[in-house]
Amino acid sequence: MPMVYGYHRTSTAEQHLDRGIASIESFCREHGLKLERIFTDQQTGKNFDRPRYKVMKEDVLRGGDTLIISELDRLGRNKNETLKELRYYKDQHIRVMILEIPTTLTDYSAYGNEMAAMIMETINDMLIQMYAVMAQAEVEKKEKRQREGIAAKKQRGDWEDYGRLRAVEMELFLQEYRKVEKGEIRPVDCMRNLGITKSTYYRYREAIHISGE
Repeated sequence: MPMVYGYHRTSTAEQHLDRGIASIESFCREHGLKLERIFTDQQTGKNFDRPRYKVMKEDVLRGGDTLIISELDRLGRNKNETLKELRYYKDQHIRVMILEIPTTLTDYSAYGNEMAAMIMETINDMLIQMYAVMAQAEVEKKEKRQREGIAAKKQRGDWEDYGRLRAVEMELFLQEYRKVEKGEIRPVDCMRNLGITKSTYYRYREAIHISGE
């Protein structure tokens, strides 16, 4: 029997999962869909090496099931990887509904007019491509702001306000921190690799996020 599942992701533990979960639950109630469960991760959207996502994809979802996501960037922020995942689900006959993209909420296979269904599917694919581009562009813009903010603070000598590390070492911190954002290493691994304390790690992380705002 086909099942309905949800998936939601936030980049950090500081961000709340509640809003996305609530929107998925509300949609299912309004449309009479029995929601089996919602899988959640608090990890970067740059790749798909996420524990709960992998369990959902590899061990739970089956052909005929439906996967509901509140926004496309909650699935992923890397355009090519995200589109690859969506193609996988299509090939496996798993329907993906993205609440922010209305065209994904219609089952075009039920259309009586084959040409109309083909046109709508084409429009749907174009919209998904556009949203995927926007999601990746937002990540790239954030990283650019962070680099510019860090460069400006280094030039002013303000980095010393955030801990014992000196400006020349901030490049090394940023390099390691990028691995944390990508899910390649854990924060504790970053601290160990750099030989810094937990408080220093979070001061520098805060500084990077402030610079990127």
